[in-house]
Amino acid sequence: MPLSSETLDRLKRLQERFSAGAGRMAVLSGAGISAESGIPTFRGPDGYWRVGSREYRPEQMATYAMFRRDPWEVWSWYLYRRTVCARAAPNSGHRGVAAMERTLGDRFRLITQNVDGLHLRAGNSPDRTFQVHGNLHFLRCGRPCRSDLWPLPDGVLPKERSEPVREEEKPLLVCPACGGIARPHVLWFDEGYDEPLFRAESAVRWACEADLLLVVGTAGATTLPLRIGEIFRQRKETIFLDVNPDPNPFRTMAESHPNGLALTGKSGEIIRAFLEAWEGIFGIREPESGV
Repeated sequence: MPLSSETLDRLKRLQERFSAGAGRMAVLSGAGISAESGIPTFRGPDGYWRVGSREYRPEQMATYAMFRRDPWEVWSWYLYRRTVCARAAPNSGHRGVAAMERTLGDRFRLITQNVDGLHLRAGNSPDRTFQVHGNLHFLRCGRPCRSDLWPLPDGVLPKERSEPVREEEKPLLVCPACGGIARPHVLWFDEGYDEPLFRAESAVRWACEADLLLVVGTAGATTLPLRIGEIFRQRKETIFLDVNPDPNPFRTMAESHPNGLALTGKSGEIIRAFLEAWEGIFGIREPESGV
């Protein structure tokens, strides 16, 4: 459903208020923006995984405990997920967020829960993107003996659902320093946020300093994004925008904020409207073609 003229007018007024100064912007994105590229959330039916006769939920597969117990089954699941993400393309929502960074430069930061890498493929820069849940296209030591990351080797082939890791691929999924099994660079359910791997402190610090928060496609199921939303909710002088087709905690925060606005609908369509409202202010424009 297109945004009403009243909603568009209020959105433009809030954007004009932000553009009148030299304020900072934070975009907080979740699975909803990538769902429009065809990537499932993996918490639904596509997330279940059978090991022998037992089915595991994503919350069970995505744990360090499961990795220690059955590392190659966990790798099989993540390589299938990575294949799905690699076959997807950035959509207009991703490209729109990249356009915001190009316009605002160092006044912009993206805080994303998505591990698919689509924001970076759309044009957001790694330095201004806090990937607080990691990135499926990278791995690190599983012990760990070191904290640095490296890309998935080319010799590890795409995987279909339930396809196991091949014996010739296993030596490629090891730490070059200690020889132990490497792990996907993702934040698991039994682990905590940190700064060296996930830039969590940087994300919170930016939230404390930014003037505008645009939340796109997240249900608020994890603690760090909710903390960021709460920081903005308590800072009444900021602007708080939520984009989501469904009710969520951020919508509630935005609706109770004096400068808040809940925008109901698909992220690609609403971000396009967001950019159109800014076109006369900043000269900002989404690229016509995909990235």
